[in-house]
Amino acid sequence: MAAQPGIFPLYQTSDPPTNPPASGGATPPRLRLLLRMTQEPTSLLPVWARTPTTRRPLLRRHQHPIASGAMEESHDRRPSSSSTGRPFLSGLCAAALRRKPLGAHTTTAASGEGLVRQLGVLELVLLGIGASIGAGIFVVTGTVARDAGPGVTISFVLAGAACVLNALCYAELASRFPAVVGGAYLYTYAAFNEITAFLVFTQLMVDYHIGAASIARSLASYFIQFLELIPFLKGNIPSWIGHGEEFFGGVVSINILAPILLILLTAILCYGVKESSAVNTFMTTLKIVIVIVVVFAGVFEVDVTNWSPFMPNGFKSVVTGATVVFFAYVGFDAVANSAEEAKRPQRDLPIGILGSLLACVLLYVAVCLVITGMVPYTLLGEDAPLAEAFAAKGLKFITVLISIGAVAGLTTTLLVGLYVQSRLYLGLGRDGLLPSIFAKVHPTRHTPLHSQIWVGCVAAVMAGLFNIHMLSHILSVGTLTGYSVVSACVITLRWNDKATSRRSLGIMSIWQEGVLCLVIVALCGFIVGLCYRYNYTIAFMVVAFLIAVAASFAIQFRQVYVDPPGFSCPGVPLVPVISVFFNMVLFAQLHEEAWYRFVILSLIAVGVYAGYGQYNAVSSSSDHSSVGYHGVPSEAPSP
Repeated sequence: MAAQPGIFPLYQTSDPPTNPPASGGATPPRLRLLLRMTQEPTSLLPVWARTPTTRRPLLRRHQHPIASGAMEESHDRRPSSSSTGRPFLSGLCAAALRRKPLGAHTTTAASGEGLVRQLGVLELVLLGIGASIGAGIFVVTGTVARDAGPGVTISFVLAGAACVLNALCYAELASRFPAVVGGAYLYTYAAFNEITAFLVFTQLMVDYHIGAASIARSLASYFIQFLELIPFLKGNIPSWIGHGEEFFGGVVSINILAPILLILLTAILCYGVKESSAVNTFMTTLKIVIVIVVVFAGVFEVDVTNWSPFMPNGFKSVVTGATVVFFAYVGFDAVANSAEEAKRPQRDLPIGILGSLLACVLLYVAVCLVITGMVPYTLLGEDAPLAEAFAAKGLKFITVLISIGAVAGLTTTLLVGLYVQSRLYLGLGRDGLLPSIFAKVHPTRHTPLHSQIWVGCVAAVMAGLFNIHMLSHILSVGTLTGYSVVSACVITLRWNDKATSRRSLGIMSIWQEGVLCLVIVALCGFIVGLCYRYNYTIAFMVVAFLIAVAASFAIQFRQVYVDPPGFSCPGVPLVPVISVFFNMVLFAQLHEEAWYRFVILSLIAVGVYAGYGQYNAVSSSSDHSSVGYHGVPSEAPSP
């Protein structure tokens, strides 16, 4: 049958179809109307066979697609799971596994909205020493020595050795990341995911808050002791002013002076980093000089018989003591959190981290040997052991010098601790995981004013109401958690997943396989610590150790590593793996209350993140190549 010209234009092709619909005459009006409605000049289908699928993009062009690694939108906040039509649980999982490119941080700092770079290498070293020397020497020494005896020296050495391994990891990351605040939280956010970073922050922050409160109470006690050197004040100052007056069985202990001191230091930090750094430099230098003088004076009063027995309660009490004094070395963590205020962060931060830590280890060991050699460990006080040791020898002038050094030392420790907390809150405020008020920086003082006031108020309430002995049982949890995760970050950020030709096992990628091996190492370290603590059979300890060794071999030989520019942690992945394992062994030695705190706080943190953080986190690109840190491979896949 001859082709009818009124039908062929509906097929939009030069060749007539083999079996067109039968029709006669001109094109019917209904078909002409369909032709005008479709307006599809490239379609090869007849009108009656077309579907509306080609028009859907026009109806959805204003919707924002969800990328595989991050949720993108035109606003500065990620949309909630309800707005995208996803169930709550799937939305929470997708948000929790996001990783953070750091371009937004560098843009903020470069635009003048960040902090001011005023700290040189000397200020960074003194910052680390100022954060450490004080709490360990003037407060915790006597508490741990009651259980560990002169072996408290070994406790400081063990804790220091673990911290040296962690400091090497911190130094590498500090030299590779952009010079912005965040520290362990920032490294975890880039290396793992959002929820892990938030958990690390919460655990660290509770340690910092408790540490600030305990140090403030000790500072108040030393200050009152210094005032009581004046004859007419001795014995006339009420205990509730500086030493603390206990109520309800010691759970509540009223201290008026500690909150006042916290308010004064908070005001100094709010005024400016230059001024607070000058105060820290002066008092830290004074403190170091006094500690050296005290060590040389005490050497001549040492009775070596006081060192026997060196570990009266066995090595287990020494290991437990190492977990208690572990937080005394957190000074290098303060250096890492000052990256945005360092003049040359990629060069100076590793020097400040390692230099301050090594100086602290030497001073701690020297002081522990002197005070336990001067006085039997059973006679050492808990509040001011160093001053009481010299008072027992009749060295009153040294006691006055120690009181001055203690006040200066605890002041710098407290000052730096409050400084670090505010910078961490600033980092989470910028990322949207906390309210935006924490992200505000004063336009003229260039300090995070709201964050600083908040941490000062929290520490003041805790120091004014709670007993320092009750708080010490749950310390070191956040520090050990943060250090373990940072060590793991060094390993994961060195992986080059695209360069390996090895096939993954099952449904896991090579990256996920490596993370699983890191988790196995951590769990085995915890099991070894539990076996040692509760005297389980040696067979369990050996099996756990061998499993950790097998996982370490998989980390070593199943991954391809890239060498970073700048400072490089030696022995990767061996050194970070040992660091993770040893940290978890120490974690197992903590009091049971500390374990409960870890679990309960983690659940609370997940709840806070699920209700606030996942909806308010600042949006970021899923393109890992946009990550702005130095030398970190962009090939690591999203977990």
